[in-house]
Amino acid sequence: MAEMAMARLHELMVVLYAVSLVFYFIDYLNKDKIVHRCAFWILFIVYLLQTTFLIMNIIEKQRFPVLTFFEGIYFYAWLLITVSIILHLFYKIGHAVFFLNVIGFIFMTIHTFAPTQIEQSPLGEALISELLIIHITFAILSYAAFALSFVFSILYLLVYKILKKKKWSKQFGRLPSLHQTTISTKVAIYTGIPLLLVSLILGMQWAHVALQEWSFFDMKIIGSFFLLAVYSSVLFFMRSGKLTGNDFAWANVFAFLFVIINFFLGSRLSEFHFWV
Repeated sequence: MAEMAMARLHELMVVLYAVSLVFYFIDYLNKDKIVHRCAFWILFIVYLLQTTFLIMNIIEKQRFPVLTFFEGIYFYAWLLITVSIILHLFYKIGHAVFFLNVIGFIFMTIHTFAPTQIEQSPLGEALISELLIIHITFAILSYAAFALSFVFSILYLLVYKILKKKKWSKQFGRLPSLHQTTISTKVAIYTGIPLLLVSLILGMQWAHVALQEWSFFDMKIIGSFFLLAVYSSVLFFMRSGKLTGNDFAWANVFAFLFVIINFFLGSRLSEFHFWV
């Protein structure tokens, strides 16, 4: 019972850490105070849980837990989150905080779902299954965010066309403004990119612990990283001023085509991503 509770709390830490990363990414790009506070307090909850487990480990083993490889990974993840909180509170360095937490999240995931850890745990198979569920959930959430960016881009193009032709209708008053559709598209991309990144990190960890043989060059993995690169490029060119207005909307429309291709064709060509 205690083993199960510990496993669930570690899984909760990974999920909360991932949610915090999404908020930090949105704040990193958009400088939103509410999102910034949410990111920090969620991260602080993770930090409290990590610190509690670290202290319990010290009390149980009567030594500082850094003598084994996985103890070292846990301490390193705890150290990174400690430094990021200090930077957040005293130096206000958003860039460093975000990237430190990306690294910390990777090491926390490795520690929680490492093959050795799973083999030693009586909940090994359950942990592998739940890691897969979390991976799939974050992937689907990212696809949903990209679908929203697609919808708002279509609405932008529709409103722009109506305004240009000056052909009003009763339905026009129910459409959002160009500004609203642009902001909504940006927020959807800001959310989708970190969700997809987290999903990829968790997915590769799942493949490492669950499959005897797998290749980084699997079509689904390549397609997902390509999709991440496409949306990151759209975001980069938008923020640099090279994609604006109609061009930005069309870029999102074409980018979503890669989401559809990766969702269906990538799964069919994959060696281990099967639809049952």
